[in-house]
Amino acid sequence: MHVVWFKRDFRVRDHAPLAEAARRGTVLPLFIYEPELWAGPDYAPRHWAFARQCLEELEGSLRRLGAPLVVRAGDAVEVLRSLPAEAVYAHEETGNGWTYARDRRVRRWAREAGIPFFEFPNNGVFRRLKTRDGWSRLWQERMRQPLIDPPFRLPAHGIDPGGLPAAVRTIDVQKGGELAARELLESFLERRGERYHCEMSSPLTAAESCSRLSPHLAWGTISARQVFHAVQKRRESATGSWRQALAAFTARLHWRDHFIQKLEDEPRIEFENFVRAYDGLREAEFDAEKFERWKEGATGFPFVDACMRMLRETGWINFRMRAMLVSFAAYDLWLHWRPVALHLARLFTDYEPGIHYSQCQMQSATTGINTVRIYNPEKQWRDHDPQSEFVRRWVPEFDDPARCPRPVVDHQQAVRRARERIAALRRSVAAREEAGRVRERHGSRKRPARRPRG
Repeated sequence: MHVVWFKRDFRVRDHAPLAEAARRGTVLPLFIYEPELWAGPDYAPRHWAFARQCLEELEGSLRRLGAPLVVRAGDAVEVLRSLPAEAVYAHEETGNGWTYARDRRVRRWAREAGIPFFEFPNNGVFRRLKTRDGWSRLWQERMRQPLIDPPFRLPAHGIDPGGLPAAVRTIDVQKGGELAARELLESFLERRGERYHCEMSSPLTAAESCSRLSPHLAWGTISARQVFHAVQKRRESATGSWRQALAAFTARLHWRDHFIQKLEDEPRIEFENFVRAYDGLREAEFDAEKFERWKEGATGFPFVDACMRMLRETGWINFRMRAMLVSFAAYDLWLHWRPVALHLARLFTDYEPGIHYSQCQMQSATTGINTVRIYNPEKQWRDHDPQSEFVRRWVPEFDDPARCPRPVVDHQQAVRRARERIAALRRSVAAREEAGRVRERHGSRKRPARRPRG
């Protein structure tokens, strides 16, 4: 049996492990439900609700090919040990710290058991990358590789398939599965995406004008390469505003893997500041009451609260508003990024660890190399919801001042103090030296980075 272990790659198209295993013999498609993973601090029922939908469709696709998906619950090593595995095939995964440790245990088990464990590159992230020099070229080369067709037929494996654990569907999450991903991509490239570059920033327009593919990319019902190929084909006939929109969207695909690469290269950044000189900057002043008001969408800043409430109910909000939520937590409320990141991870249906922790640190100014970008909630409101349509939808008490909570802080005073403290720390020798290391290892560049002196 050639075991194909599905983790966050719930598709049969452009799936190298499945294609390679099918070429070599009988395939046993496997999904392992790991209770400890799903009970982790960064996961919530909405994630399993979406993933289960994806797996239901995957099970149907594999059954039609002749080899039903086998589902087992428990520890990955114990499950793999219990199966008649001649070899194991999987995609490389840049997940959270838990999956990183689990994959290391699986590799050790496979090595000791003498069972080949083949891991294939997934999307545009490169394992054991020595330098960021030339990364963009490598990314382009991988994206332009031919797509991999699904197997035409799979021999029956005769293993009891088992069944998927139930899901609690408590919110309005997006629909999962390969079909939903393809439909979203087609509608985006045919009509919805024409003003992507103009309308991606406002929560009023982004829900329609953004691709909405992020949960599908995160859970692997479509590959970045499939999306890249479709966009490149559409660019051949694009005119007018479509050209700008598709160029902007392609840049976002590139940006996505650029950030995931950071976690691949340095897994500790899920837990620790990029620049350790920032340790202690916020921890001792964490205000639990302010944190709770931010989580509940009750800060007294209507636009911030509207964004949080939409996210809580739907599992999605556009990128600029995500950045504003983190900025408000980091500077106005002076909250450390780690608990903020865990809360948002539980809310985002499209939670992608590689993007998530880098972004939360970047918006909190602990990377040491990015501009300190503080969002003014009032300006964002004026710019992106001038008639207060979005606010009225999500904060119905807005028109009744007696029901509105008082602002949790004075924005101007809070951010002035935050700027002063961060600026003082950035001037320190330790922070500057560490920032140079971060820039060399993770910085975006088109030419080789200059080596820091010493």
